[in-house]
Amino acid sequence: MQQYAILISPSANRVYARTAARMAANEIRVFSAHALDGAIVDVEETVFGGVPYLVFCSDSLTARDFRLLANLSSLYALFAVRGSMLEPVGIERLDRYDDDLISILKYVGKTNEQFTKLLLNVTAATALAPDRILGGGVKVLDPMCGRGTTLNQAAMYGWDGFGVEVDKRDFESYSAFVQRWLKDKRLKHHAVTSRVKREGRAVGQRTRVEFAATKERHRAGDLQVLEFVNADTLRSGEVFKRASFDLIVTDAPYGVQHAAVKDTRALTRRPTEVLEAAIPIWSELLRPGGAIGLSWNLFTTARADLAAMLEDAGLEVMDSGPFLDFEHRVDQAINRDLIVARKPR
Repeated sequence: MQQYAILISPSANRVYARTAARMAANEIRVFSAHALDGAIVDVEETVFGGVPYLVFCSDSLTARDFRLLANLSSLYALFAVRGSMLEPVGIERLDRYDDDLISILKYVGKTNEQFTKLLLNVTAATALAPDRILGGGVKVLDPMCGRGTTLNQAAMYGWDGFGVEVDKRDFESYSAFVQRWLKDKRLKHHAVTSRVKREGRAVGQRTRVEFAATKERHRAGDLQVLEFVNADTLRSGEVFKRASFDLIVTDAPYGVQHAAVKDTRALTRRPTEVLEAAIPIWSELLRPGGAIGLSWNLFTTARADLAAMLEDAGLEVMDSGPFLDFEHRVDQAINRDLIVARKPR
C-alpha cells in the first residue's frame, strides 16, 4: 500500500499551529469516510529528516481524489513516500483567486483562516458528493458572517457565498473590502446595495456582488455571487427562501468578543440562547441532504446541549470518529470545537 506524506502549512496563528496536525488528521479521516469511500487508512504524525509530517496510506486514490485532497486546510505540499525519499505529488487546488482574498483583511475577532477552511471542508464532505464539491454551483450561507471569512473561502472554491451580519460596521467594512478587492484585481463585477423588505417592513440592508474569475467566464455567464445582509440572524428566514442552501457554516458567538441581537433588540452575551433560537430558523434554510457546520466555545455551551438543539431541529448530528476530536484551545477564555449535522433527504 502506497504511503503519502503531507507537509503541514505554517500557520500565522501560533496557538492553532500547535494543534494543526491533529486537526488535519481528522479532516482527512472525514474526507476518507464521507467522500472517498474509506480509501485512506493509517493517518498519523511522523518525522522525516527532523521535519514533522502527516502520513497516510492508500492504494486506490484517483486523480479526482487527489483534487479533493489538494484542498485540505493545512496542506502545504504532498509527497509519495518512496523508501527514504519523498517524491512530490502535483496538487490542483480549487482556488480561483489570489489567496489575499482570505488573508489581507485583518480585524479583532477574525476566525483563523485555516480553521474556517477546515470547517467548510468537513461540512461539505459530509453533505456533498465529490463531483459536486469539485464542480461548483454550491450555495453557502454564513448566518453570522462578520467580515466574510467564510464567504471569501466559498468564493475561492468557485461557490456562491451568502451572509447575514447584525453589526453594521462589519457589514459596511466587508462590502467596501469586496468591491475594492475586485477593482484592484481588475475583475469584472457588478455590485448593488438595496433595502430588504418583507410585507412592507424593513428587514435590513443588502449588498449583492456578481463577478467572475476571468473575462472568459464573465462573457460565458459563469458568474459567482457574494450576497450579504445587515440584519439580525434570527430574521434570516425573512431574508432568504426556505431550502436555499447546500451548506450553512458559521463560527458562533464565543461570549467574549462576539455578541448577538435578539428580537427584543437587547444586547446579549448568552450564546446558548442565541443558538437555541437561531438553529431552527437556519435548519429551514437548508436543502434536504445539506449540512450545517458550527464552531463554538465549549466554555459557554456544552456539546450535548448543542447536539440536542440540532436534533430538535430535525438534523442528524455526526457524532462518531473524527467528528469528536476537533476540540482545541484558542485562548484562556475560548475552548473551541466544531459540530456537523445533516438534513435528511
